[in-house]
Amino acid sequence: MPENKSRRELALLAAGGIVGTALVATAGRSALAANQPRMEQAKGLLIQALQQLEHADSDKGGFRVAAIKSIRMAIEQVDAGMHYDDTH
Repeated sequence: MPENKSRRELALLAAGGIVGTALVATAGRSALAANQPRMEQAKGLLIQALQQLEHADSDKGGFRVAAIKSIRMAIEQVDAGMHYDDTH
């Protein structure tokens, strides 16, 4: 019985940590969005484009996959730019 209780407690602690991390990340993104609305808007549009490409039919001769890779890199660059601006 004590072993089951400790597993349950561990699972609750882990879940709490995940939720806490998500809240901090969301709060951080909200702060960045408030300071950099155009960068956040651009990132949102890139995410929408990525979702459309991921659901597109067929590979289009490899160009769809290349576009997906490029957009993921662009999202990373936007994030990096916002982080840079926020810390300098």
